[in-house]
Amino acid sequence: MKQVKIQIPSLVENIRVVESFIDNSKDTFHIEDDIYGNIMVAVTEAVNNAIRHGNKFDKDKNVYLSLYVNANQLKFEIEDEGTGFDYNNLDDPTAPENLENPGGRGIFLIRHLADEVEFSQDGRRVELTFALTPGPDAPATNPISPEAAAA
Repeated sequence: MKQVKIQIPSLVENIRVVESFIDNSKDTFHIEDDIYGNIMVAVTEAVNNAIRHGNKFDKDKNVYLSLYVNANQLKFEIEDEGTGFDYNNLDDPTAPENLENPGGRGIFLIRHLADEVEFSQDGRRVELTFALTPGPDAPATNPISPEAAAA
C-alpha cells in the first residue's frame, strides 16, 4: 500500500493546497476521471469542515490529510485538532424545514460521493473510501458474454 501525507494550518486559503494534492494524486496513481470529481468535492469539503468547524479557523491548529492507495481503493483520512462533533445526530438537509438553510449539506454530500465514510475520534477524523474501477487493460472479474447480456 502506498501512502502520502500532508499537514496544513487551518486557513481557508489552504484548500488550494488540498486541490493540488488531489490533482497530483490523480496523475501519480492514475485515478480515473469518473471518480476524480467525487474525490475532489468530498475531500475538499471534509477539509473545509475540519478548518471551519473542527479547528474553528485557528491557524495554530492543523488539518492532517493522508491518502492510502492500493489496487482496489483510495482511502483519504482527514483529521483536525478540534473537540469533535456528534456525527450521528445531524439535521437532514433534505427535510422541508432545512431546505432554505445556507449550510448543513457537507456531510450529506460527502456520504453520497464516497463509497464509504467512517468517522472516529469523536468526529475529529473521517475516512473517505473510493473504490477504483479497473482500467481497460484489467481482466474482467466476472465476464458476461454478449448473448447473456442481451437475455
